[in-house]
Amino acid sequence: MKRRFLVLGNGGFGTALALHLSSLGHEVRLWGNDAAYTQVIATTRTNPRYLQGFEVPAAIEVGSDLVALARDAERVLAVVPTQHLRSVATRFASALAGKVIVSCSKGLEEATARLPSEILADCIEDPQLFVLAGADRATLEALQAEVSGPNLRIYRSPDRLGAELGAALKNVIAIAAGIGDGLGLGDNAKSALLTRGLAEIARFGVALGADRETFYGLAGLGDLITTSVSPHGRNRRLGEAIGRGAALDEVLARTQQVAEGVWTCRAVLRQAMELGVAMPITEAVAAVLFDGKDPRQATTELMTRLLREEAEAQDA
Repeated sequence: MKRRFLVLGNGGFGTALALHLSSLGHEVRLWGNDAAYTQVIATTRTNPRYLQGFEVPAAIEVGSDLVALARDAERVLAVVPTQHLRSVATRFASALAGKVIVSCSKGLEEATARLPSEILADCIEDPQLFVLAGADRATLEALQAEVSGPNLRIYRSPDRLGAELGAALKNVIAIAAGIGDGLGLGDNAKSALLTRGLAEIARFGVALGADRETFYGLAGLGDLITTSVSPHGRNRRLGEAIGRGAALDEVLARTQQVAEGVWTCRAVLRQAMELGVAMPITEAVAAVLFDGKDPRQATTELMTRLLREEAEAQDA
């Protein structure tokens, strides 16, 4: 069934989703918060800042008037950076009330440690929220069929919490992987880091009530590998620059894309302390990013922690 989709956020991911949905024959509207830049996309039918080399078809309506774009939208994909999601959801709560909203944002809100779907629920009255994970199987199956295509295969999960936590926490581990790349530590060190990073993500998620198995699927392991290995991963790239000696403020100032792991890192650590969950990699990343700790020293300290059997290392 063809639907009317509204994509909130004209960054790289949002634009790519809009192109994909249009290619499947859906009616697609693409909203951007920056009116001037959104007009550039509408006029040139390109997104030079966030998705170079791809044409935005004329069939996709591009605009910054969210109220008008949302009026008869049947599906809303929220792809706004997590740190700005509350502002957008609050401003346009009445236009989005009662709609089926698929949260595609990844991260935890720094100030509150709230997940994207929780932010949307805080701000919008009676939304039907999904992350292609949740309890309403019938709607999940419908969304899965509508969004999947030859170039994008969607799996569903009953564990919304685990899916969102995996998507958020892998960005922190990807920063650590990038730092290792910047230091030239090599593939074996990265493999060890990702393995222990996944254990760290799962430990935190289980403490919050998520299913451990979720983190060993696409929403955990799959996303972690892609983000930590791809040269295009913004969190990995930020970490690599830090590992090469750049300061965080310097890296953030020269990039136009959002590296959610920076803000997620602080939010996760606050919760981990409250829960009594050990997060050594996340702690090391925070020390490097915010406390000026030398990346090589932080890495050395991680590698020289107390030795134990891997199966017993549930706290390190």
